[in-house]
Amino acid sequence: MNPNPSSHRFRAYDLSLAALRLTRAPLARIRRVDRSIADQLQRAAASVSLNLAEGAKRRGPDRAHFYRMAAGSAAEARACFDIAAALGLVEPDAAAAAWQAFDGVAAMLYRLTR
Repeated sequence: MNPNPSSHRFRAYDLSLAALRLTRAPLARIRRVDRSIADQLQRAAASVSLNLAEGAKRRGPDRAHFYRMAAGSAAEARACFDIAAALGLVEPDAAAAAWQAFDGVAAMLYRLTR
């Protein structure tokens, strides 16, 4: 494990890890009442960081492909929070910070894929 995540010098990756950390508490609440949504959220949230890391080591169109997949996973994570709030599985305020962090990653990825 990298003791200093910022040594990557890749802000989108660092922000994706921060979003994952912000996901822990609402994810635990969601998991208590709906394992399916919780599992989907966990996979989508982790996929953002995984695709960013892999894309960073690729070149050309291949890199953009992984960044687009990361953006899709960030959108999926936000949708999981929206659905969990709509179903009353978590209070919207409890997930707001994580939702906003994934939105920030998506905004960075928009610029990286254009």
